[in-house]
Amino acid sequence: MKKINSLVLLFTVIIGLVSCGKDDYDIPTSYNFDNVSYSGQTSRLNMLTEMKTYMSTAQQGVELDAQKLKDMFVNEGDVFSKVYPKQIKSKTFESERTVFETLMEELALASKSKVAGTFENSGIIQSNDGSKYYLIGSDGLDHAQIIEKGIMGACFYYQATSVYLSADRMNVDNDAVVIGEGTAMEHHWDEAFGYFGVQTDFPSNKEILSFWGNYSNKTDAVLNSNQTIMNAFLKGRAAISNDDLEKRDEAIAEIRANWEKVSVGSALHYLNEATTSYEDKAIRFHALSEAIAFIYSLKFNEDKIISNTEVNNLLTELATSNSFDQMNLYQTELAAISSVSDQLATIYSMEDLKAEF
Repeated sequence: MKKINSLVLLFTVIIGLVSCGKDDYDIPTSYNFDNVSYSGQTSRLNMLTEMKTYMSTAQQGVELDAQKLKDMFVNEGDVFSKVYPKQIKSKTFESERTVFETLMEELALASKSKVAGTFENSGIIQSNDGSKYYLIGSDGLDHAQIIEKGIMGACFYYQATSVYLSADRMNVDNDAVVIGEGTAMEHHWDEAFGYFGVQTDFPSNKEILSFWGNYSNKTDAVLNSNQTIMNAFLKGRAAISNDDLEKRDEAIAEIRANWEKVSVGSALHYLNEATTSYEDKAIRFHALSEAIAFIYSLKFNEDKIISNTEVNNLLTELATSNSFDQMNLYQTELAAISSVSDQLATIYSMEDLKAEF
């Protein structure tokens, strides 16, 4: 009997150690893990930054070259300030690649206009107070904003939430360590983090923020997005390194849900701006273009709350079509902006927060 009791006790102790082991690890306060690499993601963030800078020169009257924009998209020729080993186009959601190339053609064509922007005429439109200038197409779209924010969604957001954090990329080897990259699972997680566009000690360090990191910071006062998303990335990476797949999956859900809210909050912010500045065409068209791009970006999270049908309906109500080449913001009425804002806030249970963005 004593031997049996001893065996039972030993078995109980072993089971207890095994069950507690997965939770017996530290989660760091910064992204300083062993063998981390996401240089490819950093390259793409830097490439889009250079594209953004080039597109912005059109507001100073520079005529843009559509082929140069396409070459930047696919990284061909000597189009960047430095050599990047990656490209943006191949990582963009496949059906949207030609969409962005068409937008680049439209932006370049608009930049050649020598007249002020009006209905059916592309050109520079000045804000009512004279402080801001935007190149607006004959359809009322700020094509540069659609390209920039659209790539943020159809490439960066898509790759992070629906590719690198997908089952295909997460259910891989987590034993063999490649020096400088970690295991296959760790490396995929790190690549998802790279698209968030923040420093390893974010949010205490907000000196350099790229794209989604910047918009997380802009919506942080309402959503607490900075710490929430960063904590999820830290939690998930630590979980992977300790074979705690349950916690990893919890972190994936947290990242997807809170990153989605950043896109929603950003869209609501620009809808608010378009509403308050409705009588200022330059501000209205610029803000609506940004709102449209953030709503469009919601499509690319495989675990999103909103449906693609709902996204398309919101875009159509806001801009007469869900296809960029058919949109016309000159026909957008104030009531439509208010309606889309209300619907978006309702879908995400943000009715009480809508006005705070």
